[in-house]
Amino acid sequence: MAVDLSQIVKAYDVRGVVPDQWDEPLAELFGAAFVQVTSADAIVVGHDMRPSSPGLSRAFARGAAARGVDVTEIGLCSTDQLYFASGQLGLPGAMFTASHNPAQYNGIKMCRAGAAPVGQDTGLSDIRALVEEWSSTGAPAPAPAATAGTISRRDTLTDYAAHLLSLVDLASIRPLKVVVDAGNGMGGHTVPTVFAGLPLDLVPMYFELDGTFPNHEANPLDPKNITDLQARVIAEGADLGLAFDGDADRCFVVDERGEGISPSAITALVAARELAKHGGGTVIHNLITSWSVPEVVREHGGTPVRTRVGHSFIKEEMARTGAIFGGEHSAHYYFKDFWNADTGMLAALHVLAALGGQQGTLSELVAQYDRYRGSGEINSTVADQAGRTAAVKAAYADREDVTLDELDGLTVTTPDWWFNLRASNTEPLLRLNVEARDEATTARIRDEVLSLIRA
Repeated sequence: MAVDLSQIVKAYDVRGVVPDQWDEPLAELFGAAFVQVTSADAIVVGHDMRPSSPGLSRAFARGAAARGVDVTEIGLCSTDQLYFASGQLGLPGAMFTASHNPAQYNGIKMCRAGAAPVGQDTGLSDIRALVEEWSSTGAPAPAPAATAGTISRRDTLTDYAAHLLSLVDLASIRPLKVVVDAGNGMGGHTVPTVFAGLPLDLVPMYFELDGTFPNHEANPLDPKNITDLQARVIAEGADLGLAFDGDADRCFVVDERGEGISPSAITALVAARELAKHGGGTVIHNLITSWSVPEVVREHGGTPVRTRVGHSFIKEEMARTGAIFGGEHSAHYYFKDFWNADTGMLAALHVLAALGGQQGTLSELVAQYDRYRGSGEINSTVADQAGRTAAVKAAYADREDVTLDELDGLTVTTPDWWFNLRASNTEPLLRLNVEARDEATTARIRDEVLSLIRA
């Protein structure tokens, strides 16, 4: 019987508990399958600071090398550093990380040459099928090549930092005091090199690489994980705070008051800067980012394009439209100048450049990009997702001035507010996001919809 990988092969990556759900022998098979599906003759592999990451990464490299493929190991790195290596070297890549998941988890984010994503529809399902076939009882193992590939080491950190710094003009910014919470993740590895030489008074928090996450989960979108950063920003009298997730591909921003800034506002701010840099262009945003985003894009001469939620949809639209930038509510930021891949570090540099290029505070600067009041994402456990969504749709369908669309779940829009209701793909949940012109309306619509969902 073949091994069932349905619990660990997700829509965009591999992720599960080590060693209960997967281990080094399975990682070796993933390496062999990856090079077969991508038809690669060379690949690049990196890993985060989790205790299981070096062993899994090396096993994957062995599986690839046994098929005659040369492997460049870049060792400890952030996910966007791996994307940089894939883009710069023109090689398919594999990053060993479970991002913000707890310590017992690990995973693989894979890409083709030039950091092009590997998801269910772009090779991941084929990789899964090969691994299941090879790991089944009595099935033939992948045949080794007549000549094994080589495994070599390469340091890409300084080149990664130099590339990012070439994309944002920080030469004339005023001195800034910035608190950075790396959450014991890979931000502790990348931030010192990227920020070196900038006029920044850096206050580091939890820069020690520790995949057991002794201080808090490395997931800055959960409010409880940024309370330490918020307090430290206030105590230090800092200009801003930055929090990175475990693999440092996402960045969350806190202003000088210790208040978290909406990723939609950061998307709008960065979009305005990228549009100025490129002289216009297309900007991608998912359908639960704020109304502020398409408004700002249009005001700065750009064309906003709305997509479904999920990085594969963002990247597909960026490739299709030639977009210069894309942003999501989850603090993922995608750049044409970074092979359409996501990098929280580049977004952070844009925030530093924007703040340091004028004399006001970050809260004053961001106010122009944060125009509406949002509820944040609210999850409800429901047995019948389709039935409850249909009930909500029926309740609003005949109201005056209401527009409905079903690009991704159900979106209900009026001139003064909107909400989106989406079903989770993996859990019996409905996810609600509401936005309106004021707090009172947001609260009223939120409560109204939740009463229908939870009836």
